[in-house]
Amino acid sequence: MQRVFVLDLEKNPLMPCHPARARELLNKGKAAVYKCYPFTIILKNRVGGDVQPAELKFDPGSKTTGIALVGQFERGQEIVFGANLNHRGQKIKQDLESRRANRRARRNRKTRYRPARFYNRCRNKGWLPPSLMSRVFNVETWAKRLQRLIPITSIAVETVRFDTQKMQNSEVSGVEYQQGVLAGYEVREYLLEKWGRKCAYCGAENVPLEIEHIQPKSKGGTNRVSNLTIACRNCNKKKSNRSISDFLKRKPTVLKRIKAQTQKSLKDTAAVNATRYAIGNVLKSFGLPVTFWSGGRTKFNRTQQKYPKDHWIDAACVGETGANIYIPNTLKPLIITAIGHGSRQMCRVDKYGFPRTTAKKTKVVKGFQTGDIVKAIVTKGKKIGTYIGRVAVRTNGFFNISTKNGTTQGISWKSCQRLQSVDGYNYLT
Repeated sequence: MQRVFVLDLEKNPLMPCHPARARELLNKGKAAVYKCYPFTIILKNRVGGDVQPAELKFDPGSKTTGIALVGQFERGQEIVFGANLNHRGQKIKQDLESRRANRRARRNRKTRYRPARFYNRCRNKGWLPPSLMSRVFNVETWAKRLQRLIPITSIAVETVRFDTQKMQNSEVSGVEYQQGVLAGYEVREYLLEKWGRKCAYCGAENVPLEIEHIQPKSKGGTNRVSNLTIACRNCNKKKSNRSISDFLKRKPTVLKRIKAQTQKSLKDTAAVNATRYAIGNVLKSFGLPVTFWSGGRTKFNRTQQKYPKDHWIDAACVGETGANIYIPNTLKPLIITAIGHGSRQMCRVDKYGFPRTTAKKTKVVKGFQTGDIVKAIVTKGKKIGTYIGRVAVRTNGFFNISTKNGTTQGISWKSCQRLQSVDGYNYLT
């Protein structure tokens, strides 16, 4: 289970406690629930206390970012909180493309519509598309939230999945981790991702794969990643030092695919690399020591400690401190999904791009807003029971509540008690 965050009477962060200790404090009336996600309690009669150093770690990804909080105790380093943060970059891209298509269609039909203004726009230095900036904002938001819940003393972040400098020049010096047994992890992990973790020649999966030169070194090939692929042992032996054109002369389709694949870069890697500087600058603004590491080092730490592959575990294994860290078997990550703060669209449109609904009415009804986590206790009628979940407000005062068992409609606002306001994220424990 996750540790429970603790605040003192003045809302200053203390060290997280065990869930059993939190239940004891709540049952004795010494603490109250401050927040549901992540679960936080506030003490009623205590100010200040002893705290230990805690490091916040991120493993940014194109679709999911791993988050880990590592406490540095006398018994060693132990993870106290883990989470997988799912981004909504693809959804943002689809929405923008849909809006662009609707506007273009209306202009092409010469209907009454404002003229195009895209020639008047200019991009600031360091501009990133909204789909990428949403990832940066998500990391910034959760770094701020966790800083208010636990005394963080340093931040470690994996800025790139693959150290491209290391891949281009294996003789890089001055960086200690690139020597010894870690050398080659960057290249191998990159190639496994690029070629789908299967043999490039025969498509074999779940077999030992070897790094192979597309153009043999004996015939002028280099060690650059653009000239490398992965192959099973049998294909590697059969190809030997033959050129790829000679080896695949009877398989023109495979030859064409491999030549095209060598020119492609990883889409997800490109997204991560594009946002690494923005994420780094955001984290530096917190005024804490920030260190940056590569994905090769992360995988090395994780495999040496025999931990399973997961985003939050990768985050815990980032950097030098990730080489020796304890992760309890009972700890389960909090699944956080970015859902946004609603839509700026005033009304929905039909397939032709014209309005099909009326303009939005008031956003807050009887003090509640769509997306709030509420607890509704119904004492009479056909819907007797207790419901805890997300609420969808209605102007008539009868709301819909979505729980794990489905959606219940027509719950009066008088029966509802808000547990946590909508904050742009969905949670799953």
